[in-house]
Amino acid sequence: MTTASIASTHYRVKLQNGRHEFSADEPKDIGGEDTGPAPDELLEASLASCTAITLRMYADRKKWPVAEIMVTVILERKDNKTIFSRKIVINGTVDEGQRQRLLEIAKACPVSKTLLGEIEINSHISS
Repeated sequence: MTTASIASTHYRVKLQNGRHEFSADEPKDIGGEDTGPAPDELLEASLASCTAITLRMYADRKKWPVAEIMVTVILERKDNKTIFSRKIVINGTVDEGQRQRLLEIAKACPVSKTLLGEIEINSHISS
């Protein structure tokens, strides 16, 4: 569970998940103070970090010689569609078959599955 709270500072949001406190904000060009990532950047970070962690777990389990994994995610909105572009760089001595398997594993990370699955958002306002 993550809780977001916002006071009167445009548009800094305090986020808490029980173990960590962090923040989100909007860039200065749209009225924020740019004191933290924008909400879309947090969504990009979720996909990028989940991908990297999932790939690291898989490579470690297979004992593949992967020195570093870098994942870049860009979120774009075009018309009514959201497009995530994910670039994965694997540093290590892995062959083409292993690279293809890692690509399959990346597509199966939990955040990828969530974003590609059917999503329902239930909301209510309480006092």
